[in-house]
Amino acid sequence: MGDAFEYLLSVLGSQGDAGQFRTPRHIIDFMVELIDPQKHERILDPACGTAGFLISSYKHIWKNNSSNYNPAEDKRAFELQEARIEELGALNGKRYNGDKLTPDDRTRLTENISGYDISPDMVRLSLVNLYLHGFTEPHIFEYDTLTSEDRWNEYYDIVMANPPFMSPKGGIRPHKRFSVESSRSEVLFVDYIAEHLTPTGRAAIIVPEGIIFQGGSAYKQLRKMLVEENYLVGVISLPAGVFNPYSGVKTSILWIDKSLARKTDKILFVKISNDGFDLGAQRKPIKKNDLPRAFQHISTYRQSLEKGIGFDFPEGSSLMQVNRETLAINGDFNLSGERFKFNLRISDDKYIWVRLGEIANVEYGFTASAKDEGEYRLIRISDINDDGTLKMLNPKYIDLPKNVNQFILRKDDILVARTGATYGKTLLFKEDSPAVFASFLIKISLDRNKIIPQFYWYFTKTDKYWEQAKELVSGGGQPQFNGNALKEIKVPIPPLPIQQEIVAEIEGYQKIIDGARQVVENYKPRIDIDPGWEMVQLGEVCELNPKKSEVAHLPGNTEISFIPMARINENQVNFEPKESKKISEVYSGYTYFRDDDVLVAKVTPCFENGKAGIAKGLSNGIGFGSSELYVLRCSEIVDSMWVYVWVTCNRFREEGKTKMTGTGGLQRVPKDFVSSFLIPLPDIDTQRSIVAQIMEEQHIVSSNKRLIEIYDQKIKDRMAKIWGN
Repeated sequence: MGDAFEYLLSVLGSQGDAGQFRTPRHIIDFMVELIDPQKHERILDPACGTAGFLISSYKHIWKNNSSNYNPAEDKRAFELQEARIEELGALNGKRYNGDKLTPDDRTRLTENISGYDISPDMVRLSLVNLYLHGFTEPHIFEYDTLTSEDRWNEYYDIVMANPPFMSPKGGIRPHKRFSVESSRSEVLFVDYIAEHLTPTGRAAIIVPEGIIFQGGSAYKQLRKMLVEENYLVGVISLPAGVFNPYSGVKTSILWIDKSLARKTDKILFVKISNDGFDLGAQRKPIKKNDLPRAFQHISTYRQSLEKGIGFDFPEGSSLMQVNRETLAINGDFNLSGERFKFNLRISDDKYIWVRLGEIANVEYGFTASAKDEGEYRLIRISDINDDGTLKMLNPKYIDLPKNVNQFILRKDDILVARTGATYGKTLLFKEDSPAVFASFLIKISLDRNKIIPQFYWYFTKTDKYWEQAKELVSGGGQPQFNGNALKEIKVPIPPLPIQQEIVAEIEGYQKIIDGARQVVENYKPRIDIDPGWEMVQLGEVCELNPKKSEVAHLPGNTEISFIPMARINENQVNFEPKESKKISEVYSGYTYFRDDDVLVAKVTPCFENGKAGIAKGLSNGIGFGSSELYVLRCSEIVDSMWVYVWVTCNRFREEGKTKMTGTGGLQRVPKDFVSSFLIPLPDIDTQRSIVAQIMEEQHIVSSNKRLIEIYDQKIKDRMAKIWGN
């Protein structure tokens, strides 16, 4: 009934006395997807008309809280929107169950959605529309948003609107609480929306072009406020005929996000040339539709701002950024993207690409038996770290026969692993001391008049390099990466000064990474043990491997968290319980635990590497996981974090290694060792005080880990610019 009513509204739409236009459904849905309302957020349309934005927001939240929602289907429907084909009808007609919404969520959702309209007719239509979509008490008010002050002190997390483009008959007599003095309804509505957002609020507003570039003082003042006071994130230009047959006025969408705007000093401009319909009075469907691709690019852009990483504009896209300082030139804050020429982007696409064989010689390594002493250090595949640096521990040496100088390494030579699971792993040799390289490595001697070795080394860390490398591998189960194949890899060659700039920039990032890595790798929690503390066995204060019969009474379809060994981190207490299963699927053959239980790996090498953690946030408080885990459930006299510190300390690991049983790679720490391991036991308050200090230290360590991730990504982003991605 609700869908049928909305269809009637779409075909009966007409312009009203207050300048109302029916907003096309696909534009409404695009804006709702852009703003992404959540179930806990308060939503308003201050010029709601027939409540199109409110209904679409409600459906969006319901859909995203349904277990039968498949994002891939949603993407397909978006690509086919308004295409009038059977597949689209089936997708759009799908009913979502909203089963992830609790009864309280559903009640709160309908209470959080509100609309105002000056027209009694529009209010009645909105009320009917909301009733037919399940709202028992719709919050739609006959209210003059621009004149009345009764609701001025109400604030919302989300506002979406297509406010009137012109003033109603008789004009407007706005009150004095607006930041911008104007008699223009479009100016006042945008001002009202911006001022009535919460500190983290978001909005999408359809505005006429007058808002974008007109020179009147009110328009300039409004644009200045949006840009300088961190409201505006982007401007999305729509085709001129979107509102045909009612009006051919050119419109844009103002994208406001108060949190996101604080993360950048630029404004995004997006140009939509086609929205899936022709620009005639009948608005007949056509194949050209920029909305899906634009939404994809905008989503990626938003994610890049949220993560604090760079965003590179896709080739051929109608997106661009402009600095706020540039917009402020002459004080007019013109928001017309055409002024800045769409598709203008700085790119490194002009750099030439050459075969590696044109700029380098490649040579295979030396076969020899290594020893503890000798004239030259022998570099083997096992001497190369995963990040392409040289391991300094346990070096091996050889005495090199005469007349084999081709095996000698000089500083900044490149070595590539050519076989096995580590094929393609690449070392930049930075040492001044003499060394040679082993037979399963390839040396790349670059023409340093054409390419800087550091530049090539950074290139080998990029996806573009590995896309090529994987195509050149042979050998099936034992991959082989031979020198002739390696010569075929295409390498981007900017001018040497540009290479130097890029290397200098990346090395600056690398210094930050190296410093942060020193913190991460060298941190170990330390506790000064008071001789007066009692020493107790873990088995005295913890239950080891609680019996799963505790949950045997639960229905087989009870949802629980499943934690494979890979999910447990090394030397990090927290882990994410991302995977859920039914308890009947895991009851046999897996280890049982609950929230706040301490988990510790018992099998090599996971035990030695410090795989352990504390279970938190489990579905229904219950988890099952790898059978190679021990579970420690703490009694009331011991804190779980206190136990975690001791089962990850060096003493626990070193003693545990000497007690392992089994053969080869299947050695395990015995249960008796864990149960009898001695730990100090101060009173619970002392434990928690010490643990709080350790947690603060670990927070700093976690921050350094995040810093490493951020600057690793910065390096990848900088190298990706070489080919314009």
